Amino acid sequence: MANNVDPRLAAFRAQAQGDAGFDAGLRSYMLSIYNYMASGVLLTGIVALLVYSTPALFAVFFNQVGSPTILGWVAMLSPLAIILAMNFGLNRMSETSLKGLFWGFAALMGVSMSVIFARYTGASIAQTFFVTAASFAGLSLYGYTTKKDLSAMGRFLMMGLIGIIVASIANIFIGSSGLQLAVNILGVLIFAGLTAYDTQRLREMYYQVAGTEFAGKFAVMGALTLYLNFINLFQFLLSFMGNRD
Repeated sequence: MANNVDPRLAAFRAQAQGDAGFDAGLRSYMLSIYNYMASGVLLTGIVALLVYSTPALFAVFFNQVGSPTILGWVAMLSPLAIILAMNFGLNRMSETSLKGLFWGFAALMGVSMSVIFARYTGASIAQTFFVTAASFAGLSLYGYTTKKDLSAMGRFLMMGLIGIIVASIANIFIGSSGLQLAVNILGVLIFAGLTAYDTQRLREMYYQVAGTEFAGKFAVMGALTLYLNFINLFQFLLSFMGNRD
């Protein structure tokens, strides 16, 4: 029996093996992003519940009506400083440092979000969380599997995000309930779209960083991006679904 192998078949087999390895790498990369993101959300929830359940600790950050104290403002503004540090220090920082900043960011977000337990019932918070989780999973799956290029939608959504930030700041002084309702509706739509767009962007990014030292760093930064989408989607949905105490 002849043992010769058709060179065309050998080339095809080598290509298939390479594709399988690349697909496995992509799955591992995306799984690490989701694991970091889910762990961050869990840490935020634990810290938020711990702060709220400890009256002396809650009083350090918020007064009786839920307004932040000086330390409360520090805790609320510190995550922004961490995001800037992670983005601008990406090239200089090690993967371990980025992870540490991410966990610190998630913990500080927990302090900021502890106030929602004082404003909404626990049942409505839990219900909104599960709705957010299911919606996020579906949207992220769509972004990962779709063949449609979502980059144009992403640019439009980023402009919309800037718009609702400006509107939210303006409404601090205007105090319009109608404007706040519009911001909440747009917030849900924008962060739903960003979840799909960012998932696709992170998937495509793997093709640029696979096999480099940046792969681990970009996994942490990707987790931060999806974490922010999840938390913002949850907060905007809570404004509709939450029952106030």
